[in-house]
Amino acid sequence: MPYELSKVRVLVLEDNGHMRKLLRNMLLAVGVGDVLDLADAAQAYIKIKQTPVDFAVVDWEIYPVSGLEFVRKIRTERDSPNPFLPIIMVTGHTERERVTRARDLGITEFLAKPISAQSLAQRIEELIDRPRPYIRTGSYFGPCRRRKRGGIFIGTERRQPV
Repeated sequence: MPYELSKVRVLVLEDNGHMRKLLRNMLLAVGVGDVLDLADAAQAYIKIKQTPVDFAVVDWEIYPVSGLEFVRKIRTERDSPNPFLPIIMVTGHTERERVTRARDLGITEFLAKPISAQSLAQRIEELIDRPRPYIRTGSYFGPCRRRKRGGIFIGTERRQPV
């Protein structure tokens, strides 16, 4: 990875201990300096209020509060520690409706399991190289859901960044 990440702090939210350890080790392997790994979304929400993070890697299916509910809280709750937090959603379920649902709740990147350090590094590079502007509409707040490589959306539905 061509970036210096030793001062970057990342939250890993995953309830499976083996997967949490794997994600932690992958992040450390690509140079991330500090990884907070937690199994519970409610605890993670409280923790990042106390210890800010630069981005989060969140599993979809965690219990008792899902990864999607965690994303919703981060993006929309009045007491959110950082509604602009970049979030990489990790899941083994890649059906189109799931990807769309996660996107519509405000994830920044999507990563399908099984993952590799390389695929995780690619998503981190996307966060750095191609940050997405944040959009606020009547029913959505989060990274712009329109992604077009090499161009800008032109048309009557063009949105302005927040």
